[in-house]
Amino acid sequence: MNNSAIERLVIVGGGTAGWMTAASLASHFSKTPMAITLVESSAIGTIGVGEATIPSIRRFYGALGLKDAEVLKRTQATAKLAIQFDGWRESGHSFFHPFGVYGQDVRQVGFHHYWLRMHREGLAGDIGDYSLAVALAQSGKFTPPAPNPPTPLSVFDWALHFDASLFAALMKDTALSLGVEAVDARIDSVRCREPDGFISELVLDSGKVVAGDLFIDCSGFRGLLIEGALQTGFDDWGEWLHCDRAVALQSELDDPEVLPPYTRSIAHSAGWQWKIPLQHRQGNGYVYSSQFISDDEALATLRENVAGAPRTEPNIIPFRPGRRRQAWRKNCIAVGLAAGFLEPLESTSIALIETAIDKIKLLFPDKNCVAPLVDEFNDMTALEYERVRDFIILHYKLNGRSEPFWQRCRDSAVPDTLQHKMDLFRERGHLVKYRWEIFQNASWVALYMGLGLLPARYDPATEYFDTDYLKKAFAQMRQSLGEAAAAAPAHAAFLAQEGIRT
Repeated sequence: MNNSAIERLVIVGGGTAGWMTAASLASHFSKTPMAITLVESSAIGTIGVGEATIPSIRRFYGALGLKDAEVLKRTQATAKLAIQFDGWRESGHSFFHPFGVYGQDVRQVGFHHYWLRMHREGLAGDIGDYSLAVALAQSGKFTPPAPNPPTPLSVFDWALHFDASLFAALMKDTALSLGVEAVDARIDSVRCREPDGFISELVLDSGKVVAGDLFIDCSGFRGLLIEGALQTGFDDWGEWLHCDRAVALQSELDDPEVLPPYTRSIAHSAGWQWKIPLQHRQGNGYVYSSQFISDDEALATLRENVAGAPRTEPNIIPFRPGRRRQAWRKNCIAVGLAAGFLEPLESTSIALIETAIDKIKLLFPDKNCVAPLVDEFNDMTALEYERVRDFIILHYKLNGRSEPFWQRCRDSAVPDTLQHKMDLFRERGHLVKYRWEIFQNASWVALYMGLGLLPARYDPATEYFDTDYLKKAFAQMRQSLGEAAAAAPAHAAFLAQEGIRT
């Protein structure tokens, strides 16, 4: 071992971010002598409303040896195939953003070009008619994807809706089984050494001192180390993302026998409401702008739109959209809410925890934390957050609602990176792919088409096929997807059959 190798890794904060980080790093470095300690205070609550995920979560816990059925059962989880957006384009309009592709690309031409051509001729229907994930979601059905899909039409993926506190507990159990030491205490102060300003020790309220070589800040919005001790600074994205508060409320399920295998995002006058079905309860929340609605009005709106009896008192959560100017500073790396926050519109909070952990593994330092590693980590993180930011802004920019909040979102300028993407899609249906994108082309197609941004032109190479041929092919695709959805079990029945839900 290198004499300067990290010997003591200290994670500050538990919750989803802290225990995911602890479990993953303990597994990855299991054959090294490095000791991992996690410091959290049971007296300090966690946000705990990150209940919807994207498919990468399954790869994350799979790498820890956990199976889908086990995680679904331990966390009271349900399957998530898509997000349904209600009322974003206009009142009464709805569309899905699925975890899957649309149709089939043919002759190196994207399916959305063929769809656009047929749409212009009045022969296409909705683009969601050509997605198996959408067909299953609309039918309330679920079945896992085929390991070897027979055709591109069969390709889709899925994620989970879960109880965030139960998932954090599962990650904690996993981390402790891998040798992570847990310390339950508050941090009174943080000591930094001279002359480089690296963090050296945490002084706890018990009087105990925890020394470390590398510190990972999972302390949430506070950023106890990255901001409190190291004063890294924060880039506020409020000029583009106008929501700054959320109120969350757990309730009984609308119908325990019907579990929609998708998240709902419902537009309201000053923001949007989430509805997330778990096996035993429903998660609800209203994300809104305090410039356009008061907390009391937001809570009243949420209560009016929750069918089941409340199970908890409402929790109001102020937030600032944006990111730390440096996610890694000196010998401290911020993960989760300590690194930045983008509202839960596309369930990216946990995914950004996953990718931060991946980058820590990729660029794991020695005690010197040399600049090239730090700079690369910060560059990758900044780009990744900005790509997600642009995708979320797109939802607001293309809205078709008339209320003042929505008008402001529509009228606001957008970052140049997003404007470039929109311009190229509007002109010719071209999909721009930047580095460090979480969302792939099909996701952008879902939002563009769902919110009514159609290209002025489609690829002329679609003319290789005549209209009658495409008409038959489109009908066959719809029929095939309809038959596949009809053959699948209802989502609740699937969970019962697998012994996940009793």
